[in-house]
Amino acid sequence: QIPEGIVRQMTTRLRTQLVPFFFAEEIPPGRDPRFDVPCPCQLGNMYRVLSKAGVDVDAELPWARPWFLRYQMPDGGLNCDEGAYKSNPPASSLVGTIAPLEAILFCTQRNFTPEEEKFLDRGANCLLNRKLMVGCSVEYNSEERLDEPDWLKLCFPRFYLYDVLRGLNFVLRWSERREKPVPLVAIIKVIEMLEQKFPDEKVRIERYAYQSVGTRFKNSTGEWERKEEADLYPLLREVSRIGEVSPHLSSQWKAAKEKISDLKLKGLIQ
Repeated sequence: QIPEGIVRQMTTRLRTQLVPFFFAEEIPPGRDPRFDVPCPCQLGNMYRVLSKAGVDVDAELPWARPWFLRYQMPDGGLNCDEGAYKSNPPASSLVGTIAPLEAILFCTQRNFTPEEEKFLDRGANCLLNRKLMVGCSVEYNSEERLDEPDWLKLCFPRFYLYDVLRGLNFVLRWSERREKPVPLVAIIKVIEMLEQKFPDEKVRIERYAYQSVGTRFKNSTGEWERKEEADLYPLLREVSRIGEVSPHLSSQWKAAKEKISDLKLKGLIQ
């Protein structure tokens, strides 16, 4: 439902403003690393939004797809923090990992290349090894463990945030498309928690995606500042009320339960 003119403007801005690099030493002189450099969660989400809006993202941003593959860490994850790549070992983030994985899995209508298969399989294993709910164990990013309680609280719209239903939805759809097994032990706690919370499949929103995010704005001198509270608009306020049933999340949970049954019958959940 995004107006076509807005889709064109966003596509043009991404194509002309972003540089196809991530690390500081790669950025051309004169470019602003705060606004001209993509990060995994931003690029992954915009890839999906534009693709859903009918944009041929691979034609408009031909560097985006290989960008995801290039910046995957050895454990299969990614991170929006450049320093995390330079820690030993590299420190991946579930928040920075989920959107690129979704972009490749959900927005590829052809057969995957061998490189894309490897990217998806390693990424799925990253989520499964962390049971969809465990923060990074690497000391550099150990503060991610503090986010674990939030991941158990479902939110909508998610924007670039992570929650366990988002992770579960990905690994189930990955298993189905790639015909790869999912160990039940890696997902059972999330399934049991969701069944206990939402036995009627009516999923209620449990947190705000924009809480503590703030809004950037230009001051009178043209410099960027950040407001403590995020600026909202009517649609965002209406669809993100805590305690309200979310049609989208409810549909996703129902579909996940059906897919779990199908994958068990096929022997892909073991």
